Amino acid sequence: MIIGVPKEIKNNENRVALTPAGAKELVKRGHTVYVQHTAGEGSGFSDSEYETAGAKILPTIEATYEIAEMIIKVKEPIEPEYALIKEDQLLFTYFHFASHEPLTKAMVDSNAVCLAYETVEKSDRSLPLLIPMSEVAGRMSVQKGANYLEKPLKGRGILLGGVPGVLPAKVLILGGGIVGTQAAWMAAGLGADVTIMDVSLQRMRYLEDVMPANVNTMMSNEYNIRKMIKSADLIIGAVLIPGAKAPHLITRDMLKDMRPGTVLVDVAVDQGGCIETCKPTTHENPTFIIDDVVHYCVANMPGAVPYTSTLALTNATLPYAIQLADKGWKKAAQENAELIPGLNVINGDIVYKAVAEAFGMNYVPVEKYL
Repeated sequence: MIIGVPKEIKNNENRVALTPAGAKELVKRGHTVYVQHTAGEGSGFSDSEYETAGAKILPTIEATYEIAEMIIKVKEPIEPEYALIKEDQLLFTYFHFASHEPLTKAMVDSNAVCLAYETVEKSDRSLPLLIPMSEVAGRMSVQKGANYLEKPLKGRGILLGGVPGVLPAKVLILGGGIVGTQAAWMAAGLGADVTIMDVSLQRMRYLEDVMPANVNTMMSNEYNIRKMIKSADLIIGAVLIPGAKAPHLITRDMLKDMRPGTVLVDVAVDQGGCIETCKPTTHENPTFIIDDVVHYCVANMPGAVPYTSTLALTNATLPYAIQLADKGWKKAAQENAELIPGLNVINGDIVYKAVAEAFGMNYVPVEKYL
């Protein structure tokens, strides 16, 4: 198969979808790998490293899309890329369709095959290609939150871990999944007073067992959220409904109950966000303020630590990329059921129910193609 790795063009996105080591594995199996010039530079990989691994370098993004049967990316295609995507071309990347209607319509119109990292699903319901970036984003959410609590950045002027004789900051985490768990570890490690909210009693029992003493669990409901936000210094939104839009757990009217300088970090913003007032921002302009509450809503947080993120992501994606290249997407999905929920759009049809429902568009069961 001919595989193309374009350079990411989303604002401040420095990750790359394939490392030189990954390129070598694909070339070893007889595939041809084309990497766009400087695609790996942001993650610390030079063109010469890819060439040594057996890949070929192309000068432009247009040339990369034009030649490839399979495109491997990190972030969803953005508008300048829409016209480059060809009929029957396989795109293997993060899409987060349910929060972005123009992207969904563009991919439907392209007649391409869109296989989304974030909805590839194991039999135990875990999301193997979302986990590594959730781990990075969860840990980063606390780093960023701690930073924006500083007064020069319009925060409350509170040190996350406090000092002897001064209480630590209160951190409220909405969601006890991968992001929430990683955020709790980081916040607890820095000495904060942490509360994780979740709707699953089973999950909270697990968290209660594994977390240190400065982490408490609490049932997530509107009453409890309204009560806790009044004293929280840092609130982290870590809610995920696979393939669908995140629900708004913090609404616009709740901001008036928060103290000035409270910091909100919405890790779910690329799936629509679980904080109503959050809108996607970039690493260039990461925050905005509403009602004296600082909102940090960067949609590609792991892009700020591209070396770590690229290695963590490609460790997870490469085995699937090899299957897709070796067998083609159809046979690979027939032989590995984990790939089937990853299929979101095929040849103009939306084959992932939550995406079709998000926009009231027509849904076609994926079985039509398998």
